[in-house]
Formats: sequence, C-alpha cells, structure tokens
Amino acid sequence: MTTTVPNPILRVAPAAPAEAAVHFRASLRFHADVADVAAALTAGSDPGFVVLDSRSTESWDQGHIPGAVHLPTALIPEQAGDLLDRSVPVVTYCWGPGCNGATRAALALAELGYQVKEMLGGFEYWVREGFAYETRQGPERRDADPLAAPVTGACGC
Repeated sequence: MTTTVPNPILRVAPAAPAEAAVHFRASLRFHADVADVAAALTAGSDPGFVVLDSRSTESWDQGHIPGAVHLPTALIPEQAGDLLDRSVPVVTYCWGPGCNGATRAALALAELGYQVKEMLGGFEYWVREGFAYETRQGPERRDADPLAAPVTGACGC
C-alpha cells in the first residue's frame, strides 16, 4: 500500500481570493517596508509620517535612521505626548526581524491614540539594503547585501 504524503503547502487550502485580499490589504495598513520608508524620506518633501526608533540609547548610538525620533518603548507612555503629534502617523522600528520591539512600540502608541505602522526588517534591513544611517561618530553607509536588496536597480515589487 502506498501512502501519499500531503503537499505541505496545500495541506491547508489557500484562502479564497476575496478573503486573501482582505488579509493582505490589512497587512499593508499595519506594515511598511524599509525601501518604501527610505524612498518616502528621501523624496525631498514632508513624507507625512515620523519614524520612531524604539531601542535603547546604546543601540541608538550604534546606528539609527537619519531623522528618526528616539523613544525607547518603556518611555512611550510618559514621553510620546511631548515628542509626537497625534495627527502624524508613526512608523516604528527596532533591531530586525528577530525582534518584536517595534511591535511592542506600535502597540503602546496605538493604545495612546496614534496611527502607527511597523517597519518590516527594522534597522538590520535598513543597513543591509544599503541606506545611510547615523551613529554616535557620524554618518555611515554600507554596500547593499545582495541577499537583501538588488545590487543595481530596484527590486520592482
């Protein structure tokens, strides 16, 4: 007797297209990617949002996105009102995909009445995609990692 092993991808059937559209539209309401944040910040005008680094001071000094607001997650409840305008959406980031600090910061801000998105990939992917960043010593930039960003041109997504 032959036993058929179910295809691990299709073991659970894909969602109906309309259901999938609802899910993916919702995902885009909650997340922004590094390349889109960088493009908006360098477009030459007000991007319409503020970027918030939710890491510690030591991490901020090690490197952060130029123009970001530094507000560690634990300080959000007491300091957000002094640093952020509730009418301006906030994009949070932390270290990277292995860290949920940006998610915790986004939750804290949402609970205070801010519109918020989380930047997927965090500071790690900002650097890996070759975007400039600032450190305690000054501005820095690394070449893009070919496993995280195209070496030439745009990814087209």
